[in-house]
Amino acid sequence: MAIQLVQQALRLYDLPRNVTVALISLSENEIYKVEAPSGTKWALRLQRPGYQSKNSLASEIAWLLALRKGGVVTTPVPVAGLNGEWIQVAGQRNLVLFAWENGRQPEIEMDLRQCFKTLGAVTAQLHTHSRTWQRPDGFERFTWDFEAAGGEAPRWGHWRDGLGMNATRLDLFGQAAALVQERLAGYGTGPDRFGLAHCDLRLSNLLLHQRQLKVIDFDDCGFSWYIYDAAASLSFYEHLPQVSCLIQHWLDGYRTVSALGKAEEEEIPTFLMLRRLLLIAWVGSHSETGLAQSLGVAYTQQTDALCSAYLRRFG
Repeated sequence: MAIQLVQQALRLYDLPRNVTVALISLSENEIYKVEAPSGTKWALRLQRPGYQSKNSLASEIAWLLALRKGGVVTTPVPVAGLNGEWIQVAGQRNLVLFAWENGRQPEIEMDLRQCFKTLGAVTAQLHTHSRTWQRPDGFERFTWDFEAAGGEAPRWGHWRDGLGMNATRLDLFGQAAALVQERLAGYGTGPDRFGLAHCDLRLSNLLLHQRQLKVIDFDDCGFSWYIYDAAASLSFYEHLPQVSCLIQHWLDGYRTVSALGKAEEEEIPTFLMLRRLLLIAWVGSHSETGLAQSLGVAYTQQTDALCSAYLRRFG
C-alpha cells in the first residue's frame, strides 16, 4: 500500500522516469529518498494523516523560503507539482517534495563543540528573522507550550503513558512537571521570549556540508519560547554528561549574533525538562517507529536522575 501511494505521489511531479525510492525516516512523517538514474535526488515527505493542515504546511513553506531567500540559513527547497502547487495530495495524504540537500548529520559521538557554537549562531539568526518577518495572512502553526506537552490534550500523548511507568516514577515525574509548569508561568510569554521558532533543532535535522550548517525539517516549527530551541538541540540526549558543555558552546554562538539575558540562560534546565517529558510521551505514542524502539524503556529510566536533579536545583 505504501509503495503504491508513493508511486501515485511521484506522478504528480515532473520527474525523470525510472527513479528509485527508499524509505529513510519514519517519525511523524514518512521521508523517502527519490533518485534518478542521473544521480539527481529529492526528498519526498509524506505527511502523517491529520498531523498538519494544508494551510499549516503552506505556512511552514513560506517561512523556510523566506529564510533561504534572506540568506539567513540554508533550508530545503520545495519542488512544485505539475499543477504549480507546493503541496500535493495522494490517497488523502498531504505531501511535499524537496530538492535534496547534501551533507551529513552530526552524531552525538562526535566532538560537537564547534557544531553547537555554530548552531547557536544560526538559531539566533532564525530568531532575529522571526521577530521582524511579516508573516503572510492566515499564517498557521502549532503552539509548543506546556499544554502541548502535559496539558489536557498533549500533542504527542501524555508522559504518564510513557514506557516503563510505575507509581514511584509517576510521582517523581509529576513533581518535575508541576515545577516546570510553575517556572514557565513565571518566565512568561512576552514577545522578546516567545515567538515563531524551529522547535526541533535536533541533530537529525541538521546537515554539515563544506563548513556550513544547514537546517532541515521545519515540520514542527511553531510558536514557543525561543530558548526552547536550545533544549530541542539535545533531544534524546538530555541525560548525557556532555550536555552542559554543549549548551555553553550553544550560548557562546548565540551571543555572537544576539544578546541573551541571564534569565534565559538560567531557565534552560526547565526547557530541557519540558522537552524530555514531551519526548517521553512521543516514545510511548510512536512505538511503531525504529527510533522509539531503539530508545525503549531505558529512555524513561534515564529520566529519573534528570527529574531528581531538576527538583534539587529549583524545588
